[in-house]
Amino acid sequence: MTMFYQWQLLGLIAACLASLVFEKYVLRKASVAEQTAENHAPQPIVSRLAGRYLLVYAIVMGADWLQGPYIYSLYREQYGLPERLVAFLFVLGFLTAGVAAPLVGVWADQYGRKRMCTVFCLIYTLACVFIQFPSLALLFSGRLLGGFGTAILFSSFESWLVTSANNLTLSSRDLSRILGRATLINSVAAAIAGIVSNKLVEKTHSFASPFIASGFLLLLGWILIVLLWSENYGAAGSSANELLDWKRLAEAWSIVRADKRLLVLGFTQTCFEGSMYLFVFLWVPFLQEATPQTPGGLPLGYIFSSFMVSMTLGSVIYTSIVSLSRLDGSALYAAGPTSDSSTSGSAPSDTPSPAVTSYERAITLHAKLSSVVCAASAAAFLLSIANEHEHPRFWAFCVFEACVGMYYPVQGMLRGRLIEDEHRATLSSLFRVPLNIFVFVALLTGVSSARRVVLSACAGLLLLSASVTAAVFIRHGRGPALATLRTR
Repeated sequence: MTMFYQWQLLGLIAACLASLVFEKYVLRKASVAEQTAENHAPQPIVSRLAGRYLLVYAIVMGADWLQGPYIYSLYREQYGLPERLVAFLFVLGFLTAGVAAPLVGVWADQYGRKRMCTVFCLIYTLACVFIQFPSLALLFSGRLLGGFGTAILFSSFESWLVTSANNLTLSSRDLSRILGRATLINSVAAAIAGIVSNKLVEKTHSFASPFIASGFLLLLGWILIVLLWSENYGAAGSSANELLDWKRLAEAWSIVRADKRLLVLGFTQTCFEGSMYLFVFLWVPFLQEATPQTPGGLPLGYIFSSFMVSMTLGSVIYTSIVSLSRLDGSALYAAGPTSDSSTSGSAPSDTPSPAVTSYERAITLHAKLSSVVCAASAAAFLLSIANEHEHPRFWAFCVFEACVGMYYPVQGMLRGRLIEDEHRATLSSLFRVPLNIFVFVALLTGVSSARRVVLSACAGLLLLSASVTAAVFIRHGRGPALATLRTR
């Protein structure tokens, strides 16, 4: 059994390397086609920002992924907890992330995104310490800290990058490339983490050992953030003495209500990432029930690494699609419209400027990709439900992970272009509230005993999200420009 998954992993790695070679060729042609493009920063500035962000991002995401393959097995098999209690521990983490999300967003905008990222490294390290002990009090405390850290990880890091890129006047093309590389590095780090965690468990005979390695990586990430990153904030004038700035939350919500595209972004995030987190809880028992009983069980580390290489493949497909879209010679990724350009009167009001046109074309392209990703993910879930055999389920899950690899840069690019810097972290965190409520409710219903029902429901929501995205972004035009939001 282990040999089969080792060969699958090697095959996926070979496919990924071939795709990377193709992407490099496409990007080289795209760069020639874009030599006359305007509004992009000098390459050393782009490389410097990308290097500082991607180094830290690889380390913290690698630390996070080290915990992925064996957290279920640690709770269930090594500590002997009942499956309902394991589900409750997962629920507790998501509930904490949901409650903490608006707090984290406001604090990041008020006190600084860099500062919140350092806080993440410290509390996530403490969570790794707590999980080493089979004490319910410490396990519960670790899940609380982990949920709070998750809220920071998926809002403050991206907010720091996008605001730093805007401060350096990087173009959408440059930002898109960094986001694509971040997803690529994330999936490579996850694949390596899966293999490392598998080897650690084999050597130590303990499912807790990957969490120790994760803690050391998090401390390294903290050091690099302190040394390499500069601070950036949201709007000035926030009430720094209030635990929760309700005025800022109200302003952020009014921006979401004013642009239905932002509502769709939040809905897509809830459907896709909610399905992804449920998949994290379900994939081990779902594969186990289709696996003949063999000594040693499934090689979870190799399977996890295969999923992560699939995610790498998805991110490479994304960057190749974006690169191919530039080969027509149009400035697809020119900088988005600004309030100055939209109010200067240099062009007739009924004639869109080239910058606005290219900006909206970039938005439309990513909206189409978002619809395709959600539809393909739904098909992968339905295939896994329809088949009772282990290997087809494994490949269906690999397809879903490839969709995850495309989803993150697509969603990051849409958020980066549609959300203004002033409320970036607040809005990014606000989007996570319905997401965590969705996962919380789903896990409380006992997903382990109704796996097919849960995956079927996720497939239905993903298809609905694909349809709504297509309707709002593509059929009904571009909606209010970002410049309008900036002038409110």
